[in-house]
Amino acid sequence: MTDTTPQRRALADRLVRAGVLVSPRWRAAVEAVPRELFLSPGVFLPAGGGRWRPVPETGTASAEWTRIAYLDESLTTQLDGRLTADRVGGPVDGSPTSSSTTPVTVVDMIEKLEAADGHRVLEIGTGSGYSSALMCHRLGEDNITTVEVDPAVAARADAALEAAGYSTWTVTGDGLLGHPRRAPYDRVIATCAVRRIPYAWVRQTAPGGIVLATVGGTWNYGTGLAKVTVADDGTAEGGIIGPSSFMQARSQADLPFTGDLSARTAYADSERETSLSPLLLEEWMPAFLAQLAAPGARLIRATSAEGGRLLNLVDADRESFASFTEKGGGSWTVRQGGPLALWDAVEQALSAWQDARRPGIDTVRLRITREAHTYQIEGHPALRWQHRLG
Repeated sequence: MTDTTPQRRALADRLVRAGVLVSPRWRAAVEAVPRELFLSPGVFLPAGGGRWRPVPETGTASAEWTRIAYLDESLTTQLDGRLTADRVGGPVDGSPTSSSTTPVTVVDMIEKLEAADGHRVLEIGTGSGYSSALMCHRLGEDNITTVEVDPAVAARADAALEAAGYSTWTVTGDGLLGHPRRAPYDRVIATCAVRRIPYAWVRQTAPGGIVLATVGGTWNYGTGLAKVTVADDGTAEGGIIGPSSFMQARSQADLPFTGDLSARTAYADSERETSLSPLLLEEWMPAFLAQLAAPGARLIRATSAEGGRLLNLVDADRESFASFTEKGGGSWTVRQGGPLALWDAVEQALSAWQDARRPGIDTVRLRITREAHTYQIEGHPALRWQHRLG
C-alpha cells in the first residue's frame, strides 16, 4: 500500500491555511488518518452533463488513486442508494446518496464541535467513516458512536474503520432517532442535513452538551449550520453560525418532482404582480428565510412552451402552489392556489429582511423545546417563526 504520509501532511497544511484546522490535536488526527481507506471500492467524478465517471480503487494506478483521495473536494461514493464505482464500466447518470465530504468542511465542523478529552460523541451519518476516524483518533474509539441508515454504506465504513485501526461503535439504523443505548452524549454532530433538529438528539445530550447540524429545509442550498447548547430543563438554545450544505437525511429527502406541473398549477385562487423578484430565492439567505416561512415548499424551475423562464413554489402535501411568470422590465406576476398562500408568506419574510438591512444567516437564533423550534432575528419581531412539532 502506498505511504500517503506526505499527502496527509500537505492536507493538514492546506487546512491550516484555510483557517479551519486550529488545534494541534486535530492536526495530529488529520495527519494520522489515511483518507484513501475510506473511499473503497471507488468514487464517482463529475463527467459533465449530469453524468458521473466511475473510478474504482481496483485497477486504478496507485499514484492516480492517491491524487484523487487528497483532492480538496467531496468525493461521491454511491449513486441512487445502491450503485458503487466498482459495478459500472463507464459514465452513468444518477443522484449522489453517499460521499466523502470535502476535508475542509469535515474539519471545520469538527473544530466547531468543541469536543474535548473524555467527551462522548454521537455522529449522525457515518458515510465513508472518515470523520468518524478523525474523532476516534482524537477522542478514543470507545467515545464515538456513529449511526448510518444505509446497511451497505455502514458495512463499508465499518470495514474501513477497522482497517485504519479503530473499533468504534458503528450502528446501522435511523439516525433521526439517535442511539439511546449509549446516551447521554456530550456532543452530537450530523453529517447530513435535517429539516429540524430531532428532539431525540436533544434528549440524548447531557446538559451543557452541544448539538451541531445543518438545518433549514430540503433545498440543496439555503441551509445553515445550527449550533445549540442543551440546558438542564431539556431545552436547547443557540443559533445558525454560518451557511452549510449536506445531503438530506434519507427519510427526509425530497423525491424528484413527478407529474404534470402545469396541471398542479392550473387553477389559481389569485393573481397579482409581485413586489419582490422571486429570483431572490436563488440567493442563500433568502432561500433560508423562504424555507422558514413556507417549510413544506419546494422551488421548481421550468420553461414555458415559448422558451420563457418559469419558477414555481409547490407544497404538494398541502396542495398549494405559487407560480411565477416573468414580464418585461424585470417584473413578475404570481398565481397562487391552495389553502396556503405560499408567496405571500415568503414575500412578507423577505420584505421584513430587506427592511432590517439584510442581516446575515449568522444573526438567526434558534430555541428548541419538546413542543417547537423557534427561529428569530433578535430585534425584528417580523423575522420570527415557530415550527411546532408533531
